Amino acid sequence: MNKTALYALLLALIFPLVCYFIIKKMSDDAVNMPPRFYPDSVTTKKVKGKIITDTVWHRLPDIALTNQLGEKVSWKDMMKDSTGKIIVADFFFTHCPTICPRLTGMMKWLQESVKKSEKVGDRTADYVQFLSFSIDPERDSVAALKKWADRFQVNSVNWWLLTGNKKEIYDLSINEMKLGLVDGNGVDTSFIHTDRFVLIDRDRIIRGYYHGLDSSSIAQLSEDIVLISLEKDRKRKSFLADELDLIAVVFLLTLAGLGIFFVLIRKFKNR
Repeated sequence: MNKTALYALLLALIFPLVCYFIIKKMSDDAVNMPPRFYPDSVTTKKVKGKIITDTVWHRLPDIALTNQLGEKVSWKDMMKDSTGKIIVADFFFTHCPTICPRLTGMMKWLQESVKKSEKVGDRTADYVQFLSFSIDPERDSVAALKKWADRFQVNSVNWWLLTGNKKEIYDLSINEMKLGLVDGNGVDTSFIHTDRFVLIDRDRIIRGYYHGLDSSSIAQLSEDIVLISLEKDRKRKSFLADELDLIAVVFLLTLAGLGIFFVLIRKFKNR
């Protein structure tokens, strides 16, 4: 193999790897994933000489409520292909004369705007579940929720209006989703009335809060849903998932060593 052919071979092998690192760096800098909220604990440990920080994020508890179809539902009923769905949640009540109709209208727009990538057929985003929790469950019966759903033409395939135990709903809003903190001045613990939408990932971890009456905020929520849907399932890591960079570096070093070896062989033959 002459020198020109050798250099061409090395360039052909090295160029894709260099491009990989450049594109990876640009992708990491360009995409800002929605953050996770509320760590329960943070631990550090040394792995192969490196200090690794392991954060356990606050995970929302299970629910046992009833939807507008009269079905008893829980987080287990919001599964797709053995994994959880992305959740968008808000809080409302059917006798609300002010913001609730507008919130439901915004949720309706969001449901219609988030679609599957298929070009034909049913494009309903089955990886997302929309949840509207009634904060007035004493009056919001299944029949009342169904009437509200019919009024706004709610698609029950992936949008549930929920009623049930008031303490459970209020505990979920105040203590688990922390809506009192997000609203700044806190909320009346006897009657919650918030305009926030809450984004929750497949692991039941909160990923963002959005103003339900602000179209730009809802547009951002729509984008963040797509970003989270592209996240890899951390429970299904490939055995090479954390080693790709190392493998690439080793490959580059091997190529460099191979090039040096051929150069030395060529010089030895020319003596």
